[in-house]
Amino acid sequence: MIKQNAIILEEKKVLCIGGANVDRKIQALKQLEYGTSNPAISTKSRGGVARNVAENSGRLGLNASLLAFIGSDADGEWLLQNTNHFADINLTEIIDGESTGTYTAVLDEEGEMAVAFADMAIYDEVEDSFFEKNWPHIQNAKMILLDTNFPAEVINEVINCSNEVGIPICIATVSAAKTAKLPVSLDGVTWLIANQKEAEALSKLEIISEGDFYRAAEIILKSGVEKVVITRKEKGLIYFTNNGEAGAIVPPSVPIVDVTGAGDALISGILFGYLKGLNTEDSCKIGVSCSMITVQTSETVHPDLNQQKLLETFQKYFSKGLSHR
Repeated sequence: MIKQNAIILEEKKVLCIGGANVDRKIQALKQLEYGTSNPAISTKSRGGVARNVAENSGRLGLNASLLAFIGSDADGEWLLQNTNHFADINLTEIIDGESTGTYTAVLDEEGEMAVAFADMAIYDEVEDSFFEKNWPHIQNAKMILLDTNFPAEVINEVINCSNEVGIPICIATVSAAKTAKLPVSLDGVTWLIANQKEAEALSKLEIISEGDFYRAAEIILKSGVEKVVITRKEKGLIYFTNNGEAGAIVPPSVPIVDVTGAGDALISGILFGYLKGLNTEDSCKIGVSCSMITVQTSETVHPDLNQQKLLETFQKYFSKGLSHR
């Protein structure tokens, strides 16, 4: 652990708090049939929302740091060795006797997720001293990305204290079930990024029509969030802010190899745009550009993602000039 007097002097970072897991993907080679064996191919890659955002952010040139829990096993060691190239992993804790979290996705023949399984029991091992121990790093962050893998008490503390000291924070909801960990009041949350199912769980509104996306976002805004983004798979996303900005971004069609990790790339791109001073619309377009890059690889994080590739993609598909806040 870095000593506190050193923390004051270090460069402020994008601090990513939450999941660091091993992703296993099993893709059907033909149409999925339930109740029988399906021919498939499988891959293993680095995963976890916070970890993915940290790596993507580092690849884009942001100074990123990861605060996560991993097990004292081969999977955990593999994660750290590879993440270390793109993000500071000094805050990540190794928990003896626990297995590193795993996320197993079953994909159909088109590369779309059919079902997924998450083994995240390690995140129940958070100690009472977690917040006190990590508070110096939290208060020194330039931006916080918080996913919902940690217990509700930790999530609540991070949101409240970030609000008190004025640090921008982005919530990645991870899954519909895990949205229940979020507090009723989200005052101080700068961005909340969710998919349709997660937005439905948060807003208690079934999203059927186009207008329902905006109605769900408006309900979420009333909890205190400044900017809400709801993703819509191949239809891109909608955004709605507390000052009345609203819009939809539909991505151009690109060859899809695997959609896993596309949402995490989206978050990284949005944060990149926001930290560069771009307005909401262009930050979202940067995020969509990162997502478009990511779906064209079988890896959860595109191995060739960098700032130059991002800007080339943005200029190709979203050619108008960038607008700053």
